[in-house]
Amino acid sequence: MPEPYLNGAYYGPSIPPPPSSKTYHRPSHRSSSGSSCCCNPFTCCCKCIFNCICTCIFQILCTLLIILAVIGFILWFILRPNKVNFHISNASLTQFDYNNNNTLSYNLHLNVSIRNPNKRIGIYYDSIEARAYYHGLNFGNLTNIDPFYQGHKNTTDLDLVFKGFINSGQLGSELGSKYNEEKGNGVYEIGLRMYMRIRLKFWWIKSKKIKPMIKCDLNVPFKTNGTFERTQCHLDW
Repeated sequence: MPEPYLNGAYYGPSIPPPPSSKTYHRPSHRSSSGSSCCCNPFTCCCKCIFNCICTCIFQILCTLLIILAVIGFILWFILRPNKVNFHISNASLTQFDYNNNNTLSYNLHLNVSIRNPNKRIGIYYDSIEARAYYHGLNFGNLTNIDPFYQGHKNTTDLDLVFKGFINSGQLGSELGSKYNEEKGNGVYEIGLRMYMRIRLKFWWIKSKKIKPMIKCDLNVPFKTNGTFERTQCHLDW
């Protein structure tokens, strides 16, 4: 049987209301981690102690660095240290012969000038060892240099004499050719190394022993084949 005619719009069957539901909030990780300290007071106490110790150590180190920097600046301002100058003021070579027996005979005189320009620092030269070299070949050693004290703004001269002979073996082709070339020119390249043990003195205070090395590269004329030029040496600590 046909449906009776319906007046108005037809919206379909009625929709029942949604069932009532309770809201649920999931606990966040932040809240759980924040409550862990309250749950474990021992952990909180350890963290606080560790942070306090680190902070104290950092502050102590910073304070010590500042104090050391201030002390260093005061000492520098009072002492005004200057570098000691070493020069070879004169050099003479009266014998430098290499014979067929592989023997090198030498007679070398050097005058070393040491200048201490400091006003408040003296220097104790406890020991000095001097070595003479010819293109890396050590042909002379001096160990009998007397120790001495050098006062403020003082210049001290040392006379070093290397005399004798050494059985050097074969010089080799390269060194032999250099020797023949320099022999023809009348000027030899001689190296001087001075190994020292010194102590610094300011007022009544003496420093521990310092071991500098003095390096001098010289062009020494043979006998009267020229004039030696004053040469500055280099100081290595």
